[in-house]
Amino acid sequence: MSDAILILNAGSSSIKFSMFTADQTRLICSLGGQIQRLDCGPEFVARDASGALVAHHQWPPQERLGHTGAMAHLTAFLAEHLGQQALIAVGHRVVHGGLEFQEPSLVTAESLDRLRRLIPLAPLHQPHNLSPIATLLDNQPGLPQVACFDTAFHRSQPEIAQAFALPPEFAERGVCRYGFHGLSYEYIASALPRFDAVAAAGRTIVLHLGNGASMCALRAGRSVATSMGFTALDGIPMGTRCGALDPGVVLYLMDELQMDARAIEELLYRRSGLLGVSGLSADMRTLLASQDPRARFAVALFVYRISRELGSLAAALGGVDAIVFTAGIGEHAAPVREQICRGAQWLGVRLDAAANTADEARISTPDSPTSAWIIPTNEEQMIAKHTLRVVRDHGANV
Repeated sequence: MSDAILILNAGSSSIKFSMFTADQTRLICSLGGQIQRLDCGPEFVARDASGALVAHHQWPPQERLGHTGAMAHLTAFLAEHLGQQALIAVGHRVVHGGLEFQEPSLVTAESLDRLRRLIPLAPLHQPHNLSPIATLLDNQPGLPQVACFDTAFHRSQPEIAQAFALPPEFAERGVCRYGFHGLSYEYIASALPRFDAVAAAGRTIVLHLGNGASMCALRAGRSVATSMGFTALDGIPMGTRCGALDPGVVLYLMDELQMDARAIEELLYRRSGLLGVSGLSADMRTLLASQDPRARFAVALFVYRISRELGSLAAALGGVDAIVFTAGIGEHAAPVREQICRGAQWLGVRLDAAANTADEARISTPDSPTSAWIIPTNEEQMIAKHTLRVVRDHGANV
């Protein structure tokens, strides 16, 4: 009988899942899928490792599952699908670990309460991340669960990189630069030696460009600085999020436009970024295909802000040996990569246009002083590795 590990990534309206088979030396993803639109006509899809459809179920348009109902359906499906495999643990992506949770941790009722206290730091993510954990603790209390945090990877940064220029009593309350997308950056750091040993041991800037987007400076595989700060709003523009914003803008919205906190939250998280600037879409594919001047400007602004951030992170590293593109836009939007690489010529990046168009792994020329790469991220595998290690370290009957 082989062991299986379930990986869950719960968002506001969906639960994504992956199933990994574990042995003593490796983890193999055997199944993946999601339940989406939890509050309106939910849909369940599961596919095997080859992409073949394993299961599909569509609920009526008026039906609402919620996270609890979605977990009930997923649990029943997995119980039937596991067969001779034994589910030994569940790993969860949790956006915020605060200052207390600096590495993946086995979840208990007590630690879940501590994680709930971090909800004000990530109100749009944390409650949904924790919902399946609570459900499984209630229904299967003997099943080990491991929380893996998007913030943990950045705790290696020097204190000065995490600090705001605020009085110390605010830092004591946890107001600092946390950084996010840490599981993605950790995966890239682990994979980079297979592509570029010099960069892996040296100075690399990773560009995680998706609907959520950020950048991270790595020195010898450890986070030195990152574009996101206290929340996942900071840094470069994203699909619907604004990125870095003068705090005075928020004061203006409050004082002059009489917007309250919830209205400002809606603006900055859901109505800004590529969607807000273009007025058309948050999807980079749509914007690149459009001839609308607003779409072109949104893409240009996205690239410009990334180019400025490259300079900032290069300064934090004292130079750059490589840049790495990952996530949806980074892995698939060749025109965006081209514009960014052209703007990074001053950093020593020489683009191989044909390799970039073909989405090859190396997209810089052989003589480029600074190499450029496309490396697909795999946060689920990173979570699975952490989960297996934690449960084995704790001797949780594995």
